Amino acid sequence: MTTTPAMRLGVCYFPEHWPEAGWADDARRMVETGLTRVRIGEFGWSRIEPEAGRFDWGWLDRAIETLHAAGLGIILCTPTATPPKWLVDAMPDMLALDRNGRPRRFGSRRHYCFSHAGFRAEAVRITRALAQRYGQHPGIVGWQTDNEYGCHDTVESFSPAAAAAFRDWCRARYGSIAALNAAWGNVFWSMEYPGFDAIDLPNQTVTEANPAHWLAFKRFSSDQVAAFNRAQVDVLRAGSPGRDITHNAMGFFTDYDHHTLAADLDVLGWDSYPLGFLEMFRFSEADKQRYAHQGHPDLAAFHHDLYRGCARGQRWSVLEQQPGPVNWARHNPAPLPGMVRLWTLEAFAHGAELVSYFRWRQFPHAQEQMHAGLLRPDSAPAPALAEVRAAADDLARLPGGAPVKQAALVFAYDAEWVTGIQPHGQGRSALWAAFACYSALRRLGLNIDIVSPTASLDGYALVVVPCLPIVPDALVRALADSPAQIIVGPRTGSRTADFAIPETLPPGPLASLMGLTVTLSESWHDRMVLDGDGWTAGGWFDHVEGAALPELTARDGRVACWRHGRVRTLAVWPQGSVLDAVITASARDAGLPAAALPEGTRLRRRGDRLFRFDYLNAQVAIEPA
Repeated sequence: MTTTPAMRLGVCYFPEHWPEAGWADDARRMVETGLTRVRIGEFGWSRIEPEAGRFDWGWLDRAIETLHAAGLGIILCTPTATPPKWLVDAMPDMLALDRNGRPRRFGSRRHYCFSHAGFRAEAVRITRALAQRYGQHPGIVGWQTDNEYGCHDTVESFSPAAAAAFRDWCRARYGSIAALNAAWGNVFWSMEYPGFDAIDLPNQTVTEANPAHWLAFKRFSSDQVAAFNRAQVDVLRAGSPGRDITHNAMGFFTDYDHHTLAADLDVLGWDSYPLGFLEMFRFSEADKQRYAHQGHPDLAAFHHDLYRGCARGQRWSVLEQQPGPVNWARHNPAPLPGMVRLWTLEAFAHGAELVSYFRWRQFPHAQEQMHAGLLRPDSAPAPALAEVRAAADDLARLPGGAPVKQAALVFAYDAEWVTGIQPHGQGRSALWAAFACYSALRRLGLNIDIVSPTASLDGYALVVVPCLPIVPDALVRALADSPAQIIVGPRTGSRTADFAIPETLPPGPLASLMGLTVTLSESWHDRMVLDGDGWTAGGWFDHVEGAALPELTARDGRVACWRHGRVRTLAVWPQGSVLDAVITASARDAGLPAAALPEGTRLRRRGDRLFRFDYLNAQVAIEPA
């Protein structure tokens, strides 16, 4: 009797890139490696439909039959991320325009505007054609919509189609132009609009546009992504019932709200490239050198927990896992031997259903020819192939089990939009405040769930709200009802839903819970710091008044952390040693088994297993919890 593994392994494959005579051998080797899933088709539109209305299904029919015959379950992707040239030529206004009004032209990928009704109809048409042909095929076990929505800065479009759709969105949201003008505070600088049709997009203004206007546009752009995705999902549900539908999100990407997208999906996926992300994002030079061949110890885990928290039913996957050097970062090192296995088991420890490696074989042409796969271009094994086989053997011996609840970290996408539109201080990002808090919790060996502001907080001993300018009523009630220790970071409750300062001043609806009012906020240069007993702080400073008591006071008398009952409030930016001190104290008061871990070591508890990940040496130990 065979049992279904708690997590499957798969691979991204492009049969159209390789001679058909080798497909069966590729499928055989995939199965021998321990792979059971194969993801295909996301960039195949020009081969499926070489010209308008003329379909060439033969090659895809044979590829699906070959993979299915080998025992592989197929995740078939809709090819809408790469509209073919004939479609762009027939519909040139489908291209998005960038902030400077320049078209995002054909010649790579993602060259479309989410708001263009004509292209959306074409996307539905090609999706329906795929669903009609393959929706009932026994080899198709799932579908992926499009590929990496928003990659290459493509969520926001400033095209005429986007402008028209934004006006309709504003009309539906505000009802009257007087309500919009009042909500946005357009009396300032005589920015009042006489009607919805007069509203422009917020780019190309003389100086910064109204932040409320930008926030509305970001919400609109996010909604356009979700609506575009939903149109494909509806077709796939009707034409291929009973199969999971997924999409592959990206790392440190906040241009659309993944909670909204995931509400229409069965499984939310993401694409894990720990070495590329380490190089391209705002990690310290010391970390980039120390972990160049491993990735930051909290990088992949942060996204595992972020997307698990976004996903409906907490069902999530890694749809692209880095197996070797990538081609797109400033520098592209190879993973340390053992890291591909470590990344795979870490995804399992965080509850993934699937890890799919990108890609099966390195392609010797075009933009990604330097992107490694599980095979070299000559079909010889690349270094990661043996690690995938070892990970498959590991997984066959591991039971499932639910992740253990300890700490919740609250994050919302509009928090990052607010701090991006009006940071008040360079680099003061809600996303990176969340990452800093997540990393501090992980360094204490804790399990963290990243949750939305409307999620239940039941069962958590510690709740951290790093930076949440707009606080929904549901969170106010959940925090008040929770017995957990609570940490609140700066800017939380500092704005209404339409980007205004609350009438009662920050933290708005959380004032009574936190026992204070913020009367003035300063942002500081990194060289400006508060010195305390074993800690330093800076980046930001909130002046407060109220009943809360000082907990961490600097030598000059300024307070870095206030306490009111079980709630601690950071008056400084959540980073560095002051953050470690506050989180350590809160974890202690919450009764959590928290202890500082050695450099590069992280823990994760799932079911009755404790996973110990040693990033410095690329080793994994699995122990009874």
